[in-house]
Amino acid sequence: MQKYFDFRNNIDLEELKEPAKVIRNGGIVIFPTETVYGIGTNGFDEKSIKKIYELKRRDSNKPISLLVSNMEMVEMVAKDISDLEYKLMRKFWPGPFTIILKKKSIVPDILTSNGDTVGVRMPSGEIAKKLIEYAEVPIAAPSANISGKPSGIDINDIMKDFEGKVDCIIDNGISELGVASTIVKVVDNIPYVLREGIITKEQIEEVVNNKK
Repeated sequence: MQKYFDFRNNIDLEELKEPAKVIRNGGIVIFPTETVYGIGTNGFDEKSIKKIYELKRRDSNKPISLLVSNMEMVEMVAKDISDLEYKLMRKFWPGPFTIILKKKSIVPDILTSNGDTVGVRMPSGEIAKKLIEYAEVPIAAPSANISGKPSGIDINDIMKDFEGKVDCIIDNGISELGVASTIVKVVDNIPYVLREGIITKEQIEEVVNNKK
């Protein structure tokens, strides 16, 4: 049975232990981040990740990023992280910034569309961050929408597509930013912006040019 948590007027972080357990056990939860709503599950659970692809009708050639709550989780899923990649993470995390890193074998191939890299983001929204912390695993979480539709920022619109199809829904009203994160990939020590969000190309270049 689908469980609903109403955090629109009052956020009870303790209550997140229940949906966090659902995620850890391979269930599917719709939850708010500071950018848009995510539809998430245990980032190490192949079957659950497959279900997210099916629910979203997402092309299997489109990788899914992982949400983390600390640097230990980053190092759990990624390897050969360069100084510049660390510098960018320190500057823009927690926040609307996704970085593409070389993945470790613990990350299921289905998540990365059989590629050798994985997108990683540390959200700043307190609900998302606490949910990951309680789940104790990175969360595979694309935006909560049917592929091709606008990203989910309002739970009422999201429910039209996913009502009764997920295990938990956490309602926190309209998304704070309403724009998906900026995605960056560093190649030969040069950062390439694959998708620009709130964080701009200029801000990223500023970090690169700052030698400190």
